Amino acid sequence: MGKDSKAKKKAKRADQDQQGTGDGAVVSKAEEAAAKVRARVKSAKKLAKARKAERAAAEAALAASSTVEDIAKQLGIPAAPPPPFEDLGSQLRVERGFVLADLDPRSTPGYSGDKRSAELDLEAGRAELSDLQERLFANGKDGEGPSVLLIVQGMDTSGKGGIMRHVVGATDPGGVKYTAFKVPTAEERAHDFLWRIERALPDPGQLGVFDRSQYEDVLVVRVHDLVPQAEWSKRYAQINAFERAAARKGIVVVKVLLQISSDEQRARLGERLDRPDKFYKFNPGDIDERARWSDYQEAYQAVLDKTSTKGAPWYVVPADRKWYARLAVQQLLLEHLRDLDLQWPEATFDVEVEKERLAET
Repeated sequence: MGKDSKAKKKAKRADQDQQGTGDGAVVSKAEEAAAKVRARVKSAKKLAKARKAERAAAEAALAASSTVEDIAKQLGIPAAPPPPFEDLGSQLRVERGFVLADLDPRSTPGYSGDKRSAELDLEAGRAELSDLQERLFANGKDGEGPSVLLIVQGMDTSGKGGIMRHVVGATDPGGVKYTAFKVPTAEERAHDFLWRIERALPDPGQLGVFDRSQYEDVLVVRVHDLVPQAEWSKRYAQINAFERAAARKGIVVVKVLLQISSDEQRARLGERLDRPDKFYKFNPGDIDERARWSDYQEAYQAVLDKTSTKGAPWYVVPADRKWYARLAVQQLLLEHLRDLDLQWPEATFDVEVEKERLAET
């Protein structure tokens, strides 16, 4: 029995040794496979890093020697979209031979976007407008800098109020001189028609805004025969001379006509009658003026023919689409402010000395 017991124990140990050897082989194979995977991952990372470096080098080389379009083409990516504004000023400026009746009031000259993009572009332009207006104001602190005068004309409901809210409203009111010209007062009628206009001109550094203007005296006055033709017909030349004098004082005049269609005006007047929150905007006289639509169009054509000058041209903005009109006026204003190339004024004091004085307080 003793020998059998020893034999059984020896056989059992042999079985255990054989089983252990099999498990070790499995573990060894698993480790080997894992090592291969790690090696492949490491190799792939090195390859990706090398490719990234090559791409960066290629992009740098392209940027140094190619246009944006060339780079986009070689990298297989879309080129940047074209700018939304295409020389807006030249497309809206009134040149010799311009015919107001040929303008489509629903068109969007110089702009390739839609209502949604226009809202975004209008918002984007506000920061630049604010910055340029502040530069304008800063340059007028010494009483010698330039100023800008925005004149907005248009038939009733053409959107003048919207321009004031959405364009002018984005500026600092402290630097704006706003005037809405109404029926002349008794005092104003006692003077030349340009007397009240001159009093409203912006001072250096200011953004002047006229909601209606001196042109009422060759529009309403003409249509309603308020003064003899011999008198109002001389006013075109007087206005041109007045604007030349303003330019000599450093005033940049930007004249905008918001042009809407008769159908659009009817719709907007109808909205004012349908909505209680718009009643305050309605004037029964607006319907009386609609009956003179053709007379007003003839009067506006005369204004454009006789007073769109090289120094103070008119810009006619199609205004049936409010979103376009607001954006167009904002961009026209920006164009004129950019052209001034306004820089921040140099300090008129010793900056370092003032810093030391401040530190001592």
